[in-house]
Amino acid sequence: MTREISRRRLLGTGTLVAAGAAAGTMVSGLAAPALAQSIYDSGVQYDPNAEQRRNASSFTAQDWRPHFETLAKGAILCDLTSRVVHFWSEDETVYRLFPSSIPASEDLTRLGRTEIIKRVEGPSWAPTPSMKKSNPEWPDFVAPGDPNNPMGTHSLWLSWQYYRIHGTHDTRKIGRKSSNGCIGLYNEHIKQLYDLAKVGTQVLLI
Repeated sequence: MTREISRRRLLGTGTLVAAGAAAGTMVSGLAAPALAQSIYDSGVQYDPNAEQRRNASSFTAQDWRPHFETLAKGAILCDLTSRVVHFWSEDETVYRLFPSSIPASEDLTRLGRTEIIKRVEGPSWAPTPSMKKSNPEWPDFVAPGDPNNPMGTHSLWLSWQYYRIHGTHDTRKIGRKSSNGCIGLYNEHIKQLYDLAKVGTQVLLI
């Protein structure tokens, strides 16, 4: 049974308060302060002043059963409609959800089943061949910790080439269509998901 998670902003903190969560589950929704925007922006020509609808609707808790046969090694559901990432632990003691950014356009979007194949703390970033072709002036490599690194503080590699669930230093992207195909989270949220997920954790994008 789904439960509505109300979203209330607390003045001065930006905390998202979760209400009605089931006993024994944890619902995450801590917003981050705005930081510098990456000049490379994962290959998307993102204009923060453009009219883009941010997901301001209430988050809805979901049951894992309609989406996964088992919770072996845990499960991550990336819901592009609600722009929320759900995580269930293998033993069902942990359930969390996080607001996310999603791909900027339909042609950049990939849906279906994949899994975590690599976990990286302090990821570097390099443009894909198509990004480099479109933007030859971009560097071939951006080091971990660089404020212009669009990968944020942690990265979970998917089995699909070039696709990641990762953090972002540009908090304005969260809740928007603003990525080049990856799923972006606040840096403190990707850290939480990084600590929970493992190699082999199943992932579904819908």
